Amino acid sequence: MTVKAIKEGQKDKLTYYVFKNRDDMGRAAAADIAGQIVKLQKEQGEIRMVFAAAPSQNEVLDYLIQDSRIRWEDMTAFHMDEYIGLPNDAPQLFQNFLKERLFDKVSFKQVHLINSSDKEEVERYTRLLQEAPIDIVCLGIGENGHIAFNDPPVADFEDEHMIKKVELEDACRQQQVNDGCFSSLEDVPLYAFTLTIPALLAAGSMYCAVPGRTKAEAVRQTLNGPISTACPATILRTHAQAKLYLDKDSFGDEQDGR
Repeated sequence: MTVKAIKEGQKDKLTYYVFKNRDDMGRAAAADIAGQIVKLQKEQGEIRMVFAAAPSQNEVLDYLIQDSRIRWEDMTAFHMDEYIGLPNDAPQLFQNFLKERLFDKVSFKQVHLINSSDKEEVERYTRLLQEAPIDIVCLGIGENGHIAFNDPPVADFEDEHMIKKVELEDACRQQQVNDGCFSSLEDVPLYAFTLTIPALLAAGSMYCAVPGRTKAEAVRQTLNGPISTACPATILRTHAQAKLYLDKDSFGDEQDGR
């Protein structure tokens, strides 16, 4: 079933779509992602994708794995960030989230997990990312405008690295509590690994799904603010093949012209 946006627009190079609810947003984003996967698999065979781990991506992932056209066995998967300091069985680990929602539900050719307990992980994961271009990135936007774990204090549009260790901003950590992933701010790790902004932007296509009223200010800044690390997601407006999917709550009331 095709879902039609109630509004769409363009900000610089970024195309955005607004849907009446979160489910329609996820269904539409998944359909576009699947279409690009199928196209690339016909053109080049194997593809490489990066996935975000967050409750905001639930609907996208649910609909994506229902698409029977996708040849998962011809896909290599990465995830874009991971906490440092949690036990391997912690449900909050992003790799465990993605195993539950995606990696254990379909048969990938390869899944490359970030091992946050390994001191050599930056070098290892960098080598894996550099083996071939990344075709597709599926991501969200944080309440403080972060993409992956590139919070405003550590975001660097000219970063020389592909993955790095970062200290998480309190606003980012509080979001994890707001999302129900942790019971208190003190439980949220202080540090994480993240793919850098240049590593994400190097992808052929970017699909960004952002539902919920708590994201409305970040979306407003993303679409209307200056392109700046003060809101790292604004950099999406420089990518020619980036698409942003919103629901009415995240788009906000009377956003145009604000």
